[in-house]
Amino acid sequence: MNKAPDRYAIIGHPVAHSRSPQIHAEFARLTGHPLQYDRIDASPQQFTTLLREFLGSGGRGLNVTQPYKEEAYALCHVHSPRAERARCVNTLYIQGDSTLVGDNTDGIGLITDLRRNQHVMIKDSRILVLGAGGAARGILPALLSEAPASIRIANRTPKRAQHLAAGLRHQGRASGGGFDELRGMSFDLVINATSASLNGELPPLPRDLLEPGAVCYDLAYGERPSLFMHWAEQEGASLVLDGWGMLVEQAAESFLIWRGVRPPTATLLALHPH
Repeated sequence: MNKAPDRYAIIGHPVAHSRSPQIHAEFARLTGHPLQYDRIDASPQQFTTLLREFLGSGGRGLNVTQPYKEEAYALCHVHSPRAERARCVNTLYIQGDSTLVGDNTDGIGLITDLRRNQHVMIKDSRILVLGAGGAARGILPALLSEAPASIRIANRTPKRAQHLAAGLRHQGRASGGGFDELRGMSFDLVINATSASLNGELPPLPRDLLEPGAVCYDLAYGERPSLFMHWAEQEGASLVLDGWGMLVEQAAESFLIWRGVRPPTATLLALHPH
């Protein structure tokens, strides 16, 4: 009798749009590791229950997406060093003794896409990160490890950005504040870590934020370029990217954690949704 494939899933709200099942199905094909990968749409009231039910029924691992990355961190018994630095997780798995381990592959996914796939220089660059939620938390430690000149975090609630920056100061030069404080500043790399683009909104950004040759990167991805990406093109960015490459690369890192092999990503990177 054939053994049933190992089960994995992505949990979040909403998750119907997620391309993770297709990505992991392709990784399974490329590596010869048969697995089943599903979506779990969990309301805030259901999140902890559905997570535990999936893992308790034999699920081998989970990816966690918005808005639960910080909540998932609190549920873990053990954290990887990069999850500890980010204080949020996007990858979960069970060790043999039923220990729930949390890791974060968002940062390495972004860095791999920027450096290896897009050949973007991060060292000594001035970086602006829009948003101070779980998506920003996941990428900031990895960005700081690349030795940028500085990172500015901007958020609708300035205190949240300031608090996040204060927690990162031992890792590098980070500061935070509101969008209105960006006037007069300019950046080499602007990363949108808000969910505004998905809702057809744009943070209130001043003009002349971009240095010549600036790169703009939206962590979200979709069938069409986001409002942030349109803004970046109008402002003269030299390179405008969405989060497809990061999604594929962070998924490959999750697959490595779960299966012990890092799948090739080139074929998936070429299958950009738009």
